[in-house]
Amino acid sequence: MADNLSEALKTLKLSSADSTSDSVENCLDCLLKALAQNNVEASEKIQEMGVLPMMPSLLAIQNSCTPKVANIIAELAKNEFMRSPCVEAGLIPPLVQLLNCKDQEVLLQTGRALGNICYDSHEGRSAVDEAGGAQIVAEHIKALAPNTDSATGKLLTVFCGMLMNYSNDNGEADTLQAQLISMGVIPTLVQLLGVHSQNTALTEMCLIAFGNLAELESSKEQFASTNIAEELVRLFRKQVEHEKKEMIFEVLAPLAENDVIKLQLVEAGLVECLLDVVGQTVDGDREEDMAQLKTASDLMVLLLLGDESMQKLFDGGKGNVFQRVLSWVPSNSHQLQLAGALAIANFARNDGNCIHMVDTGIVQMLLDLLDRHVEEGNVTVQHAALSALRNLAIPVVNKSKMLTAGVTDVVLRFLPSEMPPVQFKLLGTLRMLIDTQADAAEQLGMNRKLVERLVEWCEAKDHAGVMGESNRLLSALIRHSKSKEVVRTVIQYGGVKHLVTMATSEHMIMQNEALVALGLIAALDLDSAEKDFVGATLVQVLHKLLMEEKSAPEIKYNSMILICSVMGSEPLHKEVHSLAFIDVVSKLRTHENKTVSHQASLTEQRLTAQS
Repeated sequence: MADNLSEALKTLKLSSADSTSDSVENCLDCLLKALAQNNVEASEKIQEMGVLPMMPSLLAIQNSCTPKVANIIAELAKNEFMRSPCVEAGLIPPLVQLLNCKDQEVLLQTGRALGNICYDSHEGRSAVDEAGGAQIVAEHIKALAPNTDSATGKLLTVFCGMLMNYSNDNGEADTLQAQLISMGVIPTLVQLLGVHSQNTALTEMCLIAFGNLAELESSKEQFASTNIAEELVRLFRKQVEHEKKEMIFEVLAPLAENDVIKLQLVEAGLVECLLDVVGQTVDGDREEDMAQLKTASDLMVLLLLGDESMQKLFDGGKGNVFQRVLSWVPSNSHQLQLAGALAIANFARNDGNCIHMVDTGIVQMLLDLLDRHVEEGNVTVQHAALSALRNLAIPVVNKSKMLTAGVTDVVLRFLPSEMPPVQFKLLGTLRMLIDTQADAAEQLGMNRKLVERLVEWCEAKDHAGVMGESNRLLSALIRHSKSKEVVRTVIQYGGVKHLVTMATSEHMIMQNEALVALGLIAALDLDSAEKDFVGATLVQVLHKLLMEEKSAPEIKYNSMILICSVMGSEPLHKEVHSLAFIDVVSKLRTHENKTVSHQASLTEQRLTAQS
């Protein structure tokens, strides 16, 4: 073979550009045969003999040799080491020119050559981009899309593959994908999926192309204007093989992030397909069963993130889908327990749904689930179930019902958890439950283990969310209970300094919650808190809040209320006078907010009277 190839390469180099000669055609046949027998070895030999630079002239004259030359380039470009040399030899412009011809075989081989050169090659893509190759291929696909004969199907598959390789790169891919989107390839590819649904190779190529393009935010609008949802669901229903289903799932997941497409997928019947997949795989022990179960249930939860799609599936709490998803919660599969709890959390995004769910016993279902995961439980399930309870606790009418159902007792069992996501949701659930519930707030505020843990978490600097929620719950226990016993418990366990720090938060709502709680501490037990107030430099903090221009009116108002409350303490009284508070307060008498200016007058009178 080596001798024949060497001879053919020599002959080819000696031949004139007149490619009609039989000798040239014979040489090309010999090259193709050598490439078919040992592609790598033959490619190295062709590069070594310097034949590549001859290819542009062979491509320039269209005749019976043209498809063979393009075929040779396609075969050479299967090797990574040949792609850059193909670009450097100037093969891209003449190949792109060939895309304008009418001969189907020439188009097929040219598409293959360009696709292979683009594969995993930055230089290849750039050269095709510069020569305008993608635009011509996109136009061909659009024109050929309605034809269903097998030759056209083959050509479309090659062209789609070429565009896929062209746009599939981490570096400049976004730009090239955006370029394809602006050329309008998405509606064309969706059309292909419908017209050529029997062509497995072509539909797979379309799916891979969709997977690439769907990651781009700018593609979602174009996808939403097509019937992609119906086509994908129809295709999904036909699949029996795990790999094919996975391919469709990989397109569905990024598309389902768009709320318009979520609703289209729900209306196209995707949910029923997903429920079927869950039913078929829940008891399976094969790896692919577990993978499909996870993908299907995760996608189900994703569809529920859209308000319209969620409400459609909730259907007043009577929806078949809603009922089926609820049945996942008591299952023995951790994956389904997780998806079921997350689904409830997603359904619980408006008061009407939350009230209905609490009234129909869903709280007990979640408590039973948490009960199964207390001792070394699954953290993601714990987190999801607590998320659902937190959301259900938002409507005021639900709070007392949930407290009566014993939610706090179950939630407190997770107090020893060392997992920040669980800690965060636990805190949020308790805070929602005690909002406006004085008795519950008092009961929890006197729970020494809870208050001790909260104070500990107030120092969790590595977990800002846990730290913030701990502070907010500490404040909420005082604000909602207005109980001297709760105040004493918080003082005893060292919570005061954290509330003073919270008053300097960058979030106004947290500042305000802290100031109101500190005001209650001062009003209910100033003597016990005095030492902590001094140690936490409370007076300096309040001085700064009143001095700052950017402090909101309610912050200024509550700071002045607090100043008045601490005047009964001698050391704090002294600090107030040493910082000349009266000057700061008198300036606030002309504040544009009437409540602030009125409180400034009252505070000034108090400070003057006690000076």
